[in-house]
Amino acid sequence: MKLVSFRRRDGSKGWGLLREQAVIDGRRLLDGTVCSLRQALARFPARGELSAALAADADAVRPDIALADLTLLPVLPDPAKIFCVGLNYRSHAAEAGRAVAEHPSLFIRLADTLVGHGAALVRPALSAHFDYEGELAVVIGKPGRHIAAADALDHVAGYSCFNDGSLRDYQKHSVTAGKNFHASAGFGPWLVTADEVADPAALEVTTRLNGAVVQQAPTAAMLYSIPQILAYISGFTPLAPGDVIATGTPDGVGALRSPPLWLKPGDVVEVAVSGIGTLRNPIAPEAPVRPS
Repeated sequence: MKLVSFRRRDGSKGWGLLREQAVIDGRRLLDGTVCSLRQALARFPARGELSAALAADADAVRPDIALADLTLLPVLPDPAKIFCVGLNYRSHAAEAGRAVAEHPSLFIRLADTLVGHGAALVRPALSAHFDYEGELAVVIGKPGRHIAAADALDHVAGYSCFNDGSLRDYQKHSVTAGKNFHASAGFGPWLVTADEVADPAALEVTTRLNGAVVQQAPTAAMLYSIPQILAYISGFTPLAPGDVIATGTPDGVGALRSPPLWLKPGDVVEVAVSGIGTLRNPIAPEAPVRPS
C-alpha cells in the first residue's frame, strides 16, 4: 500500500492511505490516536504489521480527501535520523575518479532540507552549482541495533524516491554544508510498504531533467546492498521507526558532465523508481532574505 504525509488547505497536517486519487485520513484508522506516519510505524514496527492493521479498517472506510486538495509533504516530515550513502554505485565512483571504499561512506542530512513531491527545490543565492542525485530511499519500521545483514530487510517499513540535491562547490570544502542547504532534497511522493516490494535489489532508478533521462541504473548495481548498509549503520547507532536511508546515486550527475549540467530556476527534476513511483520537483530561486 501507499502511505502519504500531507498538509490540508487549512494548514493542518496529517497522514493517510492513498487509494487511487484520494486519501483515507490516517486518524480515522488505527483507533484515531495516531497523528503521523512516524507514530504509525512506531505502533506497528514489524514488517507487514502496519499494512495488516490498516487493511483491517480501510476496506470499511471510504477515502475522504481528494489528493488534488492536499499538498504532499516529505514522506517522513519528522525523521529523527537521515543517513545518505555516498558513491554506492561503481559507475558513479568511476566517473568521480574515486576508488571503491571498503565500507559504506555516509553523511547525515537535516530534516528541514527535505521537501515533498511537487514542492520546489531551492537553488540558494550563495551558489549556482546545484546538482541532482536520484536515489532509492529506505524507511525503517522495526527498531534495532547490531542488525545482521540476513535479518535487515525485516527492519524495513518501505521504500520511496529521493533526490539528494547537492551544492558541489560547498561540498568540496564541507560535505555537511554541501548536502544540507535548506529545501535542497526531494523525498516522496509516498511510502510503498515493504510487503509490496519483493526484492529491493530488483528495482531501477531513473532521473530525468526537463524530460530527458540523465541517470538510469538498476539497484542491483549498488556496491553495498540495503542489508549491508543497515548492518553497518546499526553497528554504531540504533535504528528507529521512521529513520530514513538514501542509498546512493548512479553515474550521470551534472557536476561530472562536460560541460557541467547545473540545475537552474525553471528546471524540473523527476526521480522514478520502478514499482515505487515518481518524485517530481521544480527548481526555484531562493527568495531574497534580509540579513539578520
